Order: sequence, then structure tokens, then C-alpha cells
Amino acid sequence: MSERYQFVDMGATGAGAVRTAFANQVAYCRSSNAPVTARIVAALASLLDKPATEFARRMAMWEGAPLADALPLRAAGGLHALHLAGTAHELAPIYADAEDINDAAIVAGVIARHETALLPWLDGPPQTNEAGRSSNFIAAMLWLADKGLPPRFDCLEIGSSAGINLMIDRYHYDLGGVHVGPQPGAMAFTPDWRGNHPPMHAIEFAGLKGCDVAPVDLTDPAQALRLKAYIWPEHHVRFQRMAAAIAAATAAPPDLIRANAADFVETELARPQAEVTTRVLMHSIVWQYVPADQQARVTAAIEAAGARATAERPLAWIALEANRTVHHHELVVRHWPGGGAPVKLAHAHAHGAWVEWLG
Repeated sequence: MSERYQFVDMGATGAGAVRTAFANQVAYCRSSNAPVTARIVAALASLLDKPATEFARRMAMWEGAPLADALPLRAAGGLHALHLAGTAHELAPIYADAEDINDAAIVAGVIARHETALLPWLDGPPQTNEAGRSSNFIAAMLWLADKGLPPRFDCLEIGSSAGINLMIDRYHYDLGGVHVGPQPGAMAFTPDWRGNHPPMHAIEFAGLKGCDVAPVDLTDPAQALRLKAYIWPEHHVRFQRMAAAIAAATAAPPDLIRANAADFVETELARPQAEVTTRVLMHSIVWQYVPADQQARVTAAIEAAGARATAERPLAWIALEANRTVHHHELVVRHWPGGGAPVKLAHAHAHGAWVEWLG
């Protein structure tokens, strides 16, 4: 298997694409200091050539685009859930990063014994579960306020998963020395800030509403376990943040509905917009999972709404997504009136560890 992580064709299908997706995921995990997750994915990949279970056969004969569908992470999430629940003790040595064990044999045995529980993990993509990305949203709003847009934001998020980033008004941020939000806050974020600090402005939220095709209720232990399973075990701070998010959602659940991205955006943009309020569409590490036809509908809806935007009722689009040409996650903003041209404000770590400010 290749050791070099690279961006490849997200839409590729077939047996070769499946093997490439697993090889690429292993290399990405290793390059991201996630050796345990790399071991799990590599062990799963070893089952592709001679699949002995329905689970392995479904992976090997994947009908869709395995990279776009995040197939390796679907399968790895299922195994991690078994480990977190304590129902597959055989996995413990791998998750302890023990040496001189046969990862492939252990994973094959676990799949054979727990296949009924594992098969549903192949039916849906991993879900966003990282509150640290909200630092980017806040920085973008500070920038928008500096451009003269009303610093009162009515936010709409697609791909919200459990709505963790819909609670951004409850968190505290230190963005290169610029402090925003309540102290101490339900969570506090101090990303490694590179470059100039963002503009200093007082901002407020008129609304925070989101959608997901399979929304997660953080107050349901079984659903929370599913979300935890998608956190790589090496990322201890993310488990701490998940616990804080569960507490915050238990105190007051986020405004989250079941809907696809296109239906949600079209419906919400059709609502009357309050005066002296900036309406914002925002999303992070989700665009690649939105089907092409829905991407087109979302883009058309927001550009049409942008054409109607006024200085009293402006519109903005904040996206933190992967640029698969330059191997960076980028914070990009468009706003109306003003033409809606994309402005790259930052390069950023996918989980919020650092932000390189360009704005």
C-alpha cells in the first residue's frame, strides 16, 4: 500500500478505487499523527483481496465512490464503537498501539463475530463532530463585521450532525489575542494563531439553526457513542470537547432539523430576513459529502438570494473545506451586496488546532 497521502479523484469507482481509498486513508492517518487509526484502516484493507464476510465483501465491491463516501472511515468507526462499548476486547491491544500483534487477524475475527452490529456502519458517512472548527466561523464573522456588515448574525448550517457548532455562541474564543464569547464558556478555544489577529468587533447572534440528513441527539447515549466513534482515538482533547458538548446540549439542545442541504437552504433563504442582520450560510468539512445536484441547488439559491441582498439585510457564505489541489483546508467567505467574490481568509487545521490567518 502506498505510504504517500495525496488527493485523488473523489468520484472514482471500482475495485481499484477501493484499494486506493484505503491506501490513501492509511497514509493520511500516518501523516496526521494517528498511528492507531492507520493500523485499523490497514487491517481492514488487508481483507479486501479475499473477503470472507459480508462486511468485507461490501467494502471490496463498493458500488459508490469509496473516497467520496469515506468508506474506510465508515468501517473504522464501527470497530471503534465496539472498542468504546467494551464489546470487542480483542481490539484493545491495537488501540493501545501494542507491538508484535497480528492486526489483520484480530480485525478479521472481530468482524466475523460482530458482523450484525458492524454492517449498519457502512450505510452512512462519518459525521462532523468537531467544535474547534467554530473558531474559523467566528473569525470570519469578525472579518465580515469589519467590512461593514451588521455584526448581528442569523446563522444557517448544513451538515450539522449533532449541532455542536450551532452552540458557538456558548463558547469562548482566543483568536490571536482577540477574545469573543462568554467566559469561561461551555468550551474554550485557543487555536495556535499564525499571522495577524482578526479584526476586533462585538458580535451577536440573532439565530443559529442547522440541518443534517441524519441528525444526532447528543442527549441519547447510543447516538453520542456513534459520534464518539468517529473521533480518532489519538485525539484525546476531542473526547473532552465531546463531553462538554453533550453537557451543553443537555442544558439546551441546538436548533437542528432533519433535511438535506438543498431543501434546507432553499427553505431558509425564502424566510423574511430581519433588518440590520447578516444572514450566514456556514459549513465545515461537509461539502465533499453533499451530492453534486444538491451543491448546484445550494449555490443557485444563495447566489439568487445574494442578488436580492441589501446593506440592511446582507448575506454571507462561510465555508471551511478541503482544497484538494493545494492540500490545505481553507476558510473562504463570500458576501453580498458586493459581488460575492470568494475571499480566502485562512488556512486551517481540520479540527481547529491552528489557524493561519490571511485576511
